[in-house]
Amino acid sequence: MMLLYIDPGTGSMLFTILLGLLGTAGYLLRNIFVKLRFLFSGGAGKKSGGERIPFAVFSDDKRYWTTFEPICDEFEKRGRPLVYMTASPDDPALRKSYEHVSCRFIGEGNRAYAKLNRLQADILLSTTPGLDIYQWRRSKGVKWYVHVLHMATDPTTYRMFGLDCYDAVLLSGAYQADQIRTLEKLRGLPAKELLVTGLPYLDRLQKRYEEAPPLPDHPVTLLLASSWGASSLLNRYGEKILKAALATGYHIIVRPHPQSFTAEKELLARLAAAFPDSGQLEWNRDADNFDALRRSDIMISDFSGVMLDFSLVFGKPVIYADTSFDKSPYDAWWLEDEKWVFKALPRIGRQLLPEHLDRLKEIVDETLKSPGMRQSLEEVRNEAWAHRGESARLVADYLLEKEKELDGSAR
Repeated sequence: MMLLYIDPGTGSMLFTILLGLLGTAGYLLRNIFVKLRFLFSGGAGKKSGGERIPFAVFSDDKRYWTTFEPICDEFEKRGRPLVYMTASPDDPALRKSYEHVSCRFIGEGNRAYAKLNRLQADILLSTTPGLDIYQWRRSKGVKWYVHVLHMATDPTTYRMFGLDCYDAVLLSGAYQADQIRTLEKLRGLPAKELLVTGLPYLDRLQKRYEEAPPLPDHPVTLLLASSWGASSLLNRYGEKILKAALATGYHIIVRPHPQSFTAEKELLARLAAAFPDSGQLEWNRDADNFDALRRSDIMISDFSGVMLDFSLVFGKPVIYADTSFDKSPYDAWWLEDEKWVFKALPRIGRQLLPEHLDRLKEIVDETLKSPGMRQSLEEVRNEAWAHRGESARLVADYLLEKEKELDGSAR
């Protein structure tokens, strides 16, 4: 009897699709139940909707305030009403004093999505992928959904179908449009509106860096900035990368991805116990990564978008570890071309192979002294980060023009 074999990549992709189908089926069953309950109750109950909002923003985590604050500030400056909705009770937005922008906590997790599913708004802007795939459904009361990227890397690094159900995507660089168009053709999706607006949070980060006081003299500082998940730096290298970093004699900052503190508690607890804070090594848990980025001279990471932040804004090189990126859970699985970020990384740094861990100090020193790095870094900056310093204005322009268009078509 012939045995059936499914390779791990295909299996992972099929599992992801199965989860999506199960999630959709569950939502449909719940929706049918709610409608039946409504009918049997004689149509009584609270009407969905409430106030109608011209412009709404949804942030699923407080760390995306760096993306939305420049946009909210731009609406405030123009005197245009906007409602910022957050799923973080300690979002910095809630401490802002605006006249025209209203910042609201709408609950965590499913409570937030339940409100979004009944939202009445002309336009909703968000960084959150997965619209209409799992618990966050398109509301019949929202005319237009816009996704704004929160990183300067490939949009296909989202989990599968992450951007499929948006009406528009605001890009940081023109190269991202080709990837989205390819996915649309492969999946038979209608073409989204794509507009290159740059990145609001990078503009704000650049301004902050320019205005920061000079750093005092300090030893060479190496930042270990791991993403999260099975392919991440700390998952793949663990104790080995920390031992190699300490062996350089340089100061070490270890900064895991914020999601790791939720999804990978055991891993971080084990590593922190084996390599505790000391005069040479520090674990950085700051909500804001600015201080860690500014104090570091070079970064070691995996496939995290923070590598581009580090190089594009601070002008510093990176060392990217070979983590054998598994693209099967991501939209990148559908594309034959290599991800743009893997073409960009050799131009802003050097690769670290597992067999070269014992040469880490030598690799760090050579990378820091590389003569051609500055020119190639500028090339990558131009590809990934368009309209530097103008993104918040361009995003606001697009949203305001789109509202006029939607209002005109409704007449």
